[in-house]
Amino acid sequence: MQNFHFISGLPRSGSTLLSAILNQNPRFHAGVSSPVASFFSSLVSQVSVGSEWATRVSIAQRRRLLLGLFEGYYADLPAQKQVVFDTNRSWTARLPALLDLFPQARVIACVRNVAWVMDSIERLYRKNPYENTALFGNEGERGTVYTRTETLAQRNRLVGLAYSGLKEAYYSEQGRAMLVVDYDLLVQRPAHVIPLIYQFLGEEAFPHDYENLNFDTPEYDEGLGLVGLHKVRQKVSPEPRETILPPDLFEQYAKLSFWYNTASSRCNVLMVRP
Repeated sequence: MQNFHFISGLPRSGSTLLSAILNQNPRFHAGVSSPVASFFSSLVSQVSVGSEWATRVSIAQRRRLLLGLFEGYYADLPAQKQVVFDTNRSWTARLPALLDLFPQARVIACVRNVAWVMDSIERLYRKNPYENTALFGNEGERGTVYTRTETLAQRNRLVGLAYSGLKEAYYSEQGRAMLVVDYDLLVQRPAHVIPLIYQFLGEEAFPHDYENLNFDTPEYDEGLGLVGLHKVRQKVSPEPRETILPPDLFEQYAKLSFWYNTASSRCNVLMVRP
């Protein structure tokens, strides 16, 4: 029987890197964002108030249907893949349901200074100058670095949606089931961070190789119009650089790292202090 955990948090904050590392363990399966969270939301919508089926599907039936999504989607994994990490940025907004379905589940939330998240996305956008990408719906949104970052930060868009869900989970009563992992600490000290993740999950230690990673999803990235979005470098190491954001934009988003306020949260946090 498979044991499910979840990877969530902010985009461009190390979730793909974390998956690449975890996948070295033959008992683990982890990947880029899966469609299970979308299936989950659609199913809940179909059986909730406002749907003609709401009174026909009991809570017990809803739970079985939702469990079936996970079991069905991952049924083809090899038998040795006993621990499955499903990745999606929306899971942080679904903690009450997830922990009811999987009481032993844990959520790894990857975070990063939001200014550097915006910087990373902007870099990818500029590396694909002949592609509009699926991140922006019209010329007004993609027009300049200011409109692009403003669009991404909206509460129903790539960064804003993930940020809002993460903040909800961080201050929630289910926070004890979530481990917040700072990107900078992960790339600086992977041999320190990964054993702590294993400890949080209740799993036996595994000897990972942080200098020989292999992870890329070119077809998935091309479909989004952002080539290189999920390509992981072979060696885990920090990559110092200057920001390409205008100073006022960088300063605006650099102030949003709420996870330093650990006193008000039940979450477990691994981070580099500013």
